[in-house]
Amino acid sequence: MKIADSTQDTLVNEVRLMLDELPFDGARVLELGCGKAEKTRLLAETGRPREIVALEVDAIQHRRNLQIADLPNVHFRHGGAEAIPAVDESVDIVLMLKSLHHVPVPHMDQALGEIARVLKPGGLAWISEPVFAGELNEVFRLFHDEKAVREAAFAAIRQAVATGPLHLEKQLFFNTRSFFENFAQFDQRMIQVTHSNHRLAPDVYRRVKEKFETYLTPEGATFHPPQRVDLLRKAG
Repeated sequence: MKIADSTQDTLVNEVRLMLDELPFDGARVLELGCGKAEKTRLLAETGRPREIVALEVDAIQHRRNLQIADLPNVHFRHGGAEAIPAVDESVDIVLMLKSLHHVPVPHMDQALGEIARVLKPGGLAWISEPVFAGELNEVFRLFHDEKAVREAAFAAIRQAVATGPLHLEKQLFFNTRSFFENFAQFDQRMIQVTHSNHRLAPDVYRRVKEKFETYLTPEGATFHPPQRVDLLRKAG
């Protein structure tokens, strides 16, 4: 297993990639850290999963998600990956879309153990994580450096694979697209978030704005951040 592969830079829509790679038809899906449920919606609207349980630890965002009334096959739950509110061997597919590194480091092993517990034998876990590289990362790290927690997340996955019952099916490396019309939109989406308390000192905020604007064109700022997927399968 490797944490990054700089030779793989194909631009990919991750939802489309998941739809190609995962057996969603009739599946019971658990999404850990669904955020604003944007990808949850895209998956649900395909009609392929039988049910999606979307878990979110951020209480503010979870309350907002509960207002979503047009996704009858989606059930929103409040909680974290280290204590999944689901019975043993009840889930076909687990999704963690850039959320494992948000789990407190001391609880990462427990979270992966919980994934193994709730997966049916032969079930799949799609764990995607941002690679610590790229232009967007150069802006983001000025106020929130995630190098250590991303490395810890990868180490936890390697440990889970080494000890079982999860084993590595494959790794995928690709780039995704992130677009911001201006710095105000970047501020709203990346700094003014409810799941983290980014209180930036004025000088830090200025440096972040200046760095972002080096990538800004009259059409906006487009980034292609690199990603890694570790696709794990439960034995059985």
